[in-house]
Amino acid sequence: MQKAQLAEGLQKAVPGLCLRIDEPMCNHTSFRIGGPADLMILPNSIGELQQALRFLNGQKVPVYIMGNGSNLLVRDGGFRGVIIKLADNFSRIVVEGTKLRAQVGASLAKLASAAWQAGLGGLEFASGIPGTLGGAIAMNAGAYGGEMADVIREVTCCDLEGGLYHFSLEELELGYRTSRVRSQGYVALEALLQLVPEDQAVIKAKMHELNQRRREKQPLNIPSAGSTFKRPPGYYAGKLIDEAGLRGFTHGRAQVSDLHCGFVVNLGGATAKEVLELIDMVRQRVWEKFRVKLELEVQVIGED
Repeated sequence: MQKAQLAEGLQKAVPGLCLRIDEPMCNHTSFRIGGPADLMILPNSIGELQQALRFLNGQKVPVYIMGNGSNLLVRDGGFRGVIIKLADNFSRIVVEGTKLRAQVGASLAKLASAAWQAGLGGLEFASGIPGTLGGAIAMNAGAYGGEMADVIREVTCCDLEGGLYHFSLEELELGYRTSRVRSQGYVALEALLQLVPEDQAVIKAKMHELNQRRREKQPLNIPSAGSTFKRPPGYYAGKLIDEAGLRGFTHGRAQVSDLHCGFVVNLGGATAKEVLELIDMVRQRVWEKFRVKLELEVQVIGED
């Protein structure tokens, strides 16, 4: 089915659905890199998302679900299929006593701020992580001694056919940078988080401290997708890369950050090809020097 026909079919199946054709993915990733997606849709409700997924499943169209693109590299040829974006359009947060119920497009910064305003502690670790709740659930995101497994109690998900599921914390199978959502291809929709009453000033001070530490150690002012590699068992990726002599190493307009070697950054105008070639060089050098295999944390999609 051609893009125009697919778009027309989607609009008939889901009246009022926000839809874009040939959407440049460089506008939707923190890397500021990526060719166009054939179609992008931005549903505003679980019902809209379910309807869209059912239609796309019937058409056998490739689908990729994204949040705000903070952990995503789209290849230069773009994505042949439909990108479903769940970000600001899917970000409602409701306080329920000592719990937060939130849609997965809510940013972690917004979620942590809502907790602070409600006098609820436990999410301070997440306030500086540049991603959405959905990505954080899928990867069991964590920082500075905290992780999502500490606060999540249940998650509503759907599959790519639009069927709904409700998973308890135990059923989510949260581990290091993994979950049942990620390993089995579910789409997280909404989560219930259990927090604890805390003085607002104490929460604010802790968030400020952690965010200051992050600013000092990470290249937050340069486009990147965060930590490029997962932490190898028994090692730290950034330390291995540094000791391999690659701090500041540049390939085209892509660079191993000279502030934090675990980050590959876009100096301005970098292509996905340059980033991926640099990643391969880094992995090869670390393997040759330390016999440690670096595994990508960044998600890579699309065509060359």
